[in-house]
Amino acid sequence: MKKANTFLIVSMIALGFMISCTHQPKENSAATTIAMKANQNSATEIAVPIMTFTETEFDFGTVTEGDILKHTFSFTNTGNAPLVIVNAKGSCGCTVSDWPKEPIAPGETKEMQVAFNTNGKPNVQNKQVTITTNTAPGKHILKIKAMVTPKVKNAASGVPISK
Repeated sequence: MKKANTFLIVSMIALGFMISCTHQPKENSAATTIAMKANQNSATEIAVPIMTFTETEFDFGTVTEGDILKHTFSFTNTGNAPLVIVNAKGSCGCTVSDWPKEPIAPGETKEMQVAFNTNGKPNVQNKQVTITTNTAPGKHILKIKAMVTPKVKNAASGVPISK
């Protein structure tokens, strides 16, 4: 048992010397650091799309219940790779969007239309469209809002009447 412990201790000491002998001189580690920084700089030059909107929120103001509201959001691919919109989903079935299905080249400006059906949606409405893309954040949100004036109802039948 004593021989085994002695052998183990001697082996560990020898291993420690071997590991410490592989230490590189300071000049090499400085060169390695410079090379690593150069690699980091080239990594920042990777092609990525960037979706930049002129506005991300729109207020329709006061509208009448039953109106179908539409607004066009404009955006530009300010990145250096093609931008692809995978999906654009409204926060409810009353909010729909129409977006470009083809890739958008760097520097190109496109539009996305958002429509909101106010039928059955009286009072203050805040809706959003979540856009899924191939950009670094991967998701972008457009917001719309409106104050929807309820339809006037016929007191006798309770049926809405148009003005």
